Amino acid sequence: MTKGPNTRLADLFGLAGWSKGELARLVNRQSVAMGHAQLSTDTSRVRRWIDVGETPRDPVPKVLAALFTERLGRVVTIEDLGFSKPGQSAGRQRSGLDGLPWAPDRTAEVLTEFTGMDLMLNRRGLVGAGAALTAGSALSSAMYDWLAGDRSSAAGVLETGHSGGVRADAAALDRYDAAPVGSQEIEALEHSVEVFRAWDAARGGGLQRKAVVGQLNEVGGMLSYRHPERVQQRLWGVAANLAVLAGWMSHDVGLEPTAQKYFVIAAHAARESGDRPRAGEALSRAARQMVHLGRPDEALDLMKLARAGSGAETLPRTRAMLHTIEAWAQASMGRGQEMRRTLGEAEDLFASDKGDVPPPSWMQMFDEADLHGMQALAFRTLAEHDLSAAGPAEEHAKRALRLRDEQRQRSKIFDWISLASACFIADDPEQADRYARLALVSVGENSSHRTWDRLREMYRLTGRYAGHSRVEELREEIQQALPRKPKPPKLSREPKPTRLPGAGGADLRSV
Repeated sequence: MTKGPNTRLADLFGLAGWSKGELARLVNRQSVAMGHAQLSTDTSRVRRWIDVGETPRDPVPKVLAALFTERLGRVVTIEDLGFSKPGQSAGRQRSGLDGLPWAPDRTAEVLTEFTGMDLMLNRRGLVGAGAALTAGSALSSAMYDWLAGDRSSAAGVLETGHSGGVRADAAALDRYDAAPVGSQEIEALEHSVEVFRAWDAARGGGLQRKAVVGQLNEVGGMLSYRHPERVQQRLWGVAANLAVLAGWMSHDVGLEPTAQKYFVIAAHAARESGDRPRAGEALSRAARQMVHLGRPDEALDLMKLARAGSGAETLPRTRAMLHTIEAWAQASMGRGQEMRRTLGEAEDLFASDKGDVPPPSWMQMFDEADLHGMQALAFRTLAEHDLSAAGPAEEHAKRALRLRDEQRQRSKIFDWISLASACFIADDPEQADRYARLALVSVGENSSHRTWDRLREMYRLTGRYAGHSRVEELREEIQQALPRKPKPPKLSREPKPTRLPGAGGADLRSV
């Protein structure tokens, strides 16, 4: 079947730097390694894939995905290569949004394929993040009606080819031996989410990211079996929580396009679990990512989608959290009046939560300390545009530190950096030096790359105090604490064949 030139494959092919003959030889070699010795590819077929849009038969798309993933040092899926799945229109496939929104079976398939490729990168020691982030406005346009609409009616529109059997589509069968799970297994999975979440809050995402991705890969396989509705919904809920964690940990270590993909997967999984507020919260993480990367306008687009997707059942505390993210984006754009109004609404919402309805597990991390921490973040960001915001930033950072749980080490580091940065902006280098050193005490024990990014931003603020002896010493200590940015991995001309993993297995004004 041909659809015209496959521009997505052509772009990736150009980045990889292979000739068509080299790619054909690599496909043949990798196919043999995967147990498909009968396949044979030549230069003319590679040319047809690229120039005519011909879709190769299985397992060639998987072979290509594995080869490009290793070559480029980032996750490359079958859809990234421009190959349509059965029943998927070429137009939606080629949109750059992977045919958003996805039907439930497609969500499970994307989840498992993406985590499998991510695990392969972990094993090979590749950490590249060369893919482009999808614009927040583009995500909003693709997902708004689906996320804000009724779940049952949306499912009726999106679901195609549902046979009513106990297994998912045929493509799912070769990646997981589908079998039912019971309540005990789901409880164990839900407990593992809490363990991973606590570890991330204490030490950052770098050390446990691989474990979270592996667990998510397992859950994706479990979803290929059609359980009773209540069990299936709980599994989707676990998938949503793990995908948010995988996304947040990926963001924490600088894998930005990977993080965004996990946030989108999480929103889909939460929608299938019936937890619309969780879907909105997942998208708010993508918005926070955009502000961190200096793209607050994109963040505001995503926050509109997050609010629309959250639904009327969203608790006041969750709505307060969403408001603080919106305020941070407004501060990044110098919109002080809007930011103050939005933070005022966040405070009112937080105060109106009487605690008579227990918060969901994923909201337990947002407490009063986080409210003040986010306010400190917003005011400190605004202080770069409006000096009068430095005082409120100091006040909220101090209140956040007084309230912080000792286990929330990463958040405390961010609070110290917020406080020190506000003092530097307010021309108080003595106090700034004191608070900055408190941040430096713990930063070496944390695997969060974001703490390094924010230290670099604080370092930028110290430049105006070049003649201040204590600050000069501080600058040297910051330089010693910051790791050197790793060089990108060298790409061999013809990488060794690898086996696909099985299902078992910017301007940073943030603080």
